[in-house]
Amino acid sequence: MQVCLGAGQDVGRSCILVSIAGKNVMLDCGMHMGFSDDRRFPDFSYITRSGRLTDFLDCVIISHFHLDHCGALPYFSEMVGYDGPIYMTQPTQAICPILLEDYRKIAVDKKVVEITKHIHDNRALRYVELLPLSGTVQEPQSTSNAFTPPLTHWLLSPCILIPSACETPGTSPLMLVDDELEIKAYYAGHVLGAAMFQIKVGSESVVYTGDYNMTPDRHLGAAWIDKCRPNLLITESTYATTIRDSKRCRERDFLKKVHETVERGGKVLIPVFALGRAQELCILLETFWERMDLKAPIYFSTGLTEKANHYYKLFIPWTNQKIRKTFVQRNMFEFKHVKAFDRAFADSPGPMVVFATPGMLHAGQSLQIFRKWAGNEKNMVIMPGYCVQGTVGHKILSGQRKLEMEGRQVLEVKMQVEYMSFSAHADAKGIMQLVGQAEPENVLLVHGEAKKMEFLKQKIEQEFRVSCYMPANGETVTLPTSPSIPVGISLGLLKRELAQGLLPDSKKPRLLHGTLIMKDSNFRLVSSEQALKELGLAEHQLRFTCRVHLHDTRKEQETAVRVYSHLKSVLKDHCVQHLPDGSVTVESILIQAAAHSEDPGTKVLLVSWTYQDEELGSYLTSLLKKGLPQAS
Repeated sequence: MQVCLGAGQDVGRSCILVSIAGKNVMLDCGMHMGFSDDRRFPDFSYITRSGRLTDFLDCVIISHFHLDHCGALPYFSEMVGYDGPIYMTQPTQAICPILLEDYRKIAVDKKVVEITKHIHDNRALRYVELLPLSGTVQEPQSTSNAFTPPLTHWLLSPCILIPSACETPGTSPLMLVDDELEIKAYYAGHVLGAAMFQIKVGSESVVYTGDYNMTPDRHLGAAWIDKCRPNLLITESTYATTIRDSKRCRERDFLKKVHETVERGGKVLIPVFALGRAQELCILLETFWERMDLKAPIYFSTGLTEKANHYYKLFIPWTNQKIRKTFVQRNMFEFKHVKAFDRAFADSPGPMVVFATPGMLHAGQSLQIFRKWAGNEKNMVIMPGYCVQGTVGHKILSGQRKLEMEGRQVLEVKMQVEYMSFSAHADAKGIMQLVGQAEPENVLLVHGEAKKMEFLKQKIEQEFRVSCYMPANGETVTLPTSPSIPVGISLGLLKRELAQGLLPDSKKPRLLHGTLIMKDSNFRLVSSEQALKELGLAEHQLRFTCRVHLHDTRKEQETAVRVYSHLKSVLKDHCVQHLPDGSVTVESILIQAAAHSEDPGTKVLLVSWTYQDEELGSYLTSLLKKGLPQAS
């Protein structure tokens, strides 16, 4: 069962509840940048009705550090009361608090300020346990040597860090939350530390992609997943109907527009989020400025450049192969032309390029600079990523040129507005590629717009012949599963069946008779003799006996002879014998004739067989009930 608490037919506040084989897992816990009321956070009422939240949820998994995927965590802990395990990668754990703190500084909503003020002093955090590339997560034990990075105290105990197979895809680690629940992380590209997750309980599994990018860029590799064939793939669908043109063409067009604007003395504003596309475009402009020997200054606002460089150095294994190889000789994130921005620079004359946060122009320094520069037609704003509905970024991309700001002031936008997609989300082609790689039984679309999702849903169902769902927030999707239980077969049993010629074609299913043994959650099929030996049990012979009444005035011995003659003529492919004691056998089936205690003209046939000969015994019983042929 899956329920969208957020991101159902919408982009923002990603939060999906998955119930799989009795385990409840929450995937992401984000906020919505387009709302300033209660709609900012996921609708947690669905799960708070279940009693104490920590008892209901087995764990929370965070895919990456963007606020629409992790921004509601402080609210979820401080206001909703969750204090159970949270899983994320190490870069995500390190960078999340920085972005939340940055958001707190620009927040005007008192509730947000109140909730996020606990980022530094949340008493629930006991320790953060770092794990190697492969390992098992059991209930953590607090130790005095536990490493607690700065700015992470808003996270709840225990926060487990999940490494990813970013360098060697085939070595993706398997984490055990408990005896049944497993989590496996896959490299997702998108931003530093982003991961896709496979959640597995027994033979049932779900893959959640979070945000991912199937195309490598200048500082990150492409997303990767193996042919895991989950029961359900939950994938983002931000660009469900978009197929991007050549990356090289987009970069050339971007550089051309920036160059033309600064050459005519204009200013270029590029709203970005602090880590991710910002570094990608900084590398691009740094290389171009060096090659063209340009003098116009490039600035990065909020002082996050140094922090970003620090984390890219710290987590260099998460970057692409080129950066990893050249990192020792040259750090691509130490920029010569990109300098820290001061607020006073916004009023300086002359051309400049400014990267400012946040990326959707919904608050903060990017919005402040936009308001100052919007009235000059020589200036340009380039939106390099997706903007959710309700933000200033979305409004100007929709063509609005008169904006109502705070205090009912109207801002007239005369500067040029350009949208150039450098988004690190998979496009429609990339989403189809991931579905083809994972080979899921079902697909569920989240994090997208309803009309675009409908188009992608039809494409997936047509091409892959699987069911595809796109629930709205609050809707439940229930999928029936047919769990397969792996059973090992003993070599002795196989050899016996093979010797009897019962396995001519290994590809065709065949019925095997044996004893099923379960030990330590593993199943084995063995011969009855081996089972008795392993378990130390004595063998007991179980026989079934059926009474058949015959009208026959002859003596019991003569009745037995008649039975023998009849069966001998009918069952020519079976061994039928008349024994000295007067009984008749057919294979292991024993037939004896006895007098009826009350009716001298009736004989009773006692038909006895073992459970192995149930089919033959039932056939003989029905045959004898029809009576014996008259003697000639």
